[in-house]
Amino acid sequence: MKIGEASRASGVSARSLRHYEDEGLIVPGRFSNGFRDYCQSTIDRVLVIRSLLESGLPVRLIREALPGLTDGSDAGTDVVGAEFLHEVQNHRDRLAARIAVLSDQQAALDAYLREARRTDL
Repeated sequence: MKIGEASRASGVSARSLRHYEDEGLIVPGRFSNGFRDYCQSTIDRVLVIRSLLESGLPVRLIREALPGLTDGSDAGTDVVGAEFLHEVQNHRDRLAARIAVLSDQQAALDAYLREARRTDL
């Protein structure tokens, strides 16, 4: 299917599909005229990519883990899976630390606003 059809089928914009290709996440076939040709397995891969991106994983991690997640084989997936899970845990821990900092900042702003409102009366 052409890029417009692939976009509709996957729910991902044509621009995002091109970006995934540029990042090496997908490799669509090509028609003889050079247009991209997306098969169902590529669409399935796009859905996995989209899900991982929406969960906050960086493209670098997705690129590293994607072969083991989408190739359909079990060869080496324990090692790739363990490394990937370790990276995901590290990413999650960094997010948790950032959330804690933001929560502290929010609490400080809340306290400031309470005090400012109290003194305005």
